[in-house]
Amino acid sequence: MNTTRTYNMSARRAAAEATRSRILDAAAQAFITHWFDEVTIQAVAADAGVSGQTVLNHFGDKETLFAAAAGRLSEQIESRRGEAPPGDVDAAIDALVHDYEVTGDGVIRALALEERVPSLRPLLAQGRDFHRAWVERTFDRPDLVVELVVATDVYAWKLLRRDQGLSRDATRDAMHRIVLALLALDPEDEES
Repeated sequence: MNTTRTYNMSARRAAAEATRSRILDAAAQAFITHWFDEVTIQAVAADAGVSGQTVLNHFGDKETLFAAAAGRLSEQIESRRGEAPPGDVDAAIDALVHDYEVTGDGVIRALALEERVPSLRPLLAQGRDFHRAWVERTFDRPDLVVELVVATDVYAWKLLRRDQGLSRDATRDAMHRIVLALLALDPEDEES
């Protein structure tokens, strides 16, 4: 009889984890494609095939759901950016632009709300820290970290892709040229 109970508890635990995963997938998609204030618990629940109460049971409130969805998105971003080995500028820019094509507009929307929605601040700070660490690891130019962070920032992508209307490939090429120009600078020529 204990074996049956253990099996049932394991099955319940697996079902609860699958439900949580569906909710997180739906929430991540909602938050990346809509403004924070437009996302509702009911809409996420409907997309996940559960009730609003189920979402609340798993996450408590919208801000906690957002934080969990941001964690899921961060894992995906790290995976996409991790495709480029350190030192491979071509692969790094390809991975970066691919990532921004998936997440860039959502990140820009979150940044626009940073001052109005305090719960976004720590998550966006983590994103900034991740981006800086990615730049340091990828390009290995301690003397140019600040410049490379700016050249590869989501705002640079937005300026090129959205504001200037460049295609994905033209955006990638422009960012690539900017990064190569920076990397061509001689560390010895740096001003004191």
